[in-house]
Amino acid sequence: MGVDFKKLALQYRKELLEKVIPFWEKNSKDEEFGGYFTCLDREGKVFDTDKFVWLQAREVWMFSSLYNRVEKKAEWLEMAEHGARFLMDNGHDGQLNWYFSLTREGKPLVQPYNIFSDCFATMAFGQLYRATGKQQYADVAKQTFDNILARQNNPKGQYNKLVDGTRPLKGFSLPMILCNLSLEIEHLLPEELVEQTMDKVIHEVMEVFYQPDTGLILENVKPDGSFSDSFDGRLMNPGHAIEAMWFIMDLAERRKDDALMQKAVKIMLDTLKYGWDEEFGGIYYFLDIKGHPPQQLEWNQKLWWVHIETLISLIKAYKHTGNNECLQWFQKVHDYTWSHFADPEHDEWFGYLNRRGEVLLPLKGGKWKGCFHVPRGLYQVWQTLEKLK
Repeated sequence: MGVDFKKLALQYRKELLEKVIPFWEKNSKDEEFGGYFTCLDREGKVFDTDKFVWLQAREVWMFSSLYNRVEKKAEWLEMAEHGARFLMDNGHDGQLNWYFSLTREGKPLVQPYNIFSDCFATMAFGQLYRATGKQQYADVAKQTFDNILARQNNPKGQYNKLVDGTRPLKGFSLPMILCNLSLEIEHLLPEELVEQTMDKVIHEVMEVFYQPDTGLILENVKPDGSFSDSFDGRLMNPGHAIEAMWFIMDLAERRKDDALMQKAVKIMLDTLKYGWDEEFGGIYYFLDIKGHPPQQLEWNQKLWWVHIETLISLIKAYKHTGNNECLQWFQKVHDYTWSHFADPEHDEWFGYLNRRGEVLLPLKGGKWKGCFHVPRGLYQVWQTLEKLK
């Protein structure tokens, strides 16, 4: 039976514009102190007022992106600038090193140890500059990106708790996000720097962290790229690897590199098959590449972002290659995701399920879940399906 791409596209579009975005517009804006609430229960009520810089910046990016890519709605732009003002005033230490978390009023709670606060701030202000043309936003994005490049070999800097030199490892997360970030802000950077960054991150993701013997991607490797037989060295995060592959597909499309595209699709499928729970369905959160017990106690939970990023990767892979296996997997993951994460009674999606697929936490937003993966995923899948009609 053929797939009705037109009907599917409409499903993703409606969910985005009629249920998910209105949830955040209605419930997340802090009119008194600025910025956004992200700790929202099933119905959208605030259950904690701390503000996490990752999620503040992601929401600025999301509303800027909707304004730039879907419709020039004044309320979307105002929503984005509302969050940006709070971040400019409170989110960093004065040198554009971005804190991890703040009180509701904007006082810093956790030091700027986490380079991903910087990454999402760069995305946010780069996208907001596209929407407004305001130079101050471009300046923030460019300077923060420079800070990221300066920190990339020692991301946590003075806040690193590990003893230096005993077991040095480098992580997959930063080169992975730089794949996406380099395209997000290329309009602000010299072409040579963009190409250099792309070259480096493609090499890191596809040659260093990728393990040809298993066909899988590790979360951590030794500085020379070799395997570390330790908890961290054996760690695999299927969702991370699969998400990274649609970033790589976007780079391959931009560079018209078919070999890179095909390799990304293969890694994505191999990872999905390895990470799929054959008994209960869904994709595991963490795995040990040797099959040992993982150190993360939440290893077998099913998380929203893992499944949404997988849907993006699968439909992009099908669009680019016509590989029928990608389409079959898309339908399988689509069915699981919509039947388990989408809330039939209230707007927005659940984030955390147990292994059996039962809701663990009824929240719609928290310390890690905000206005990002669900709407970005719905947008990406909708737009890709539109091209397949």
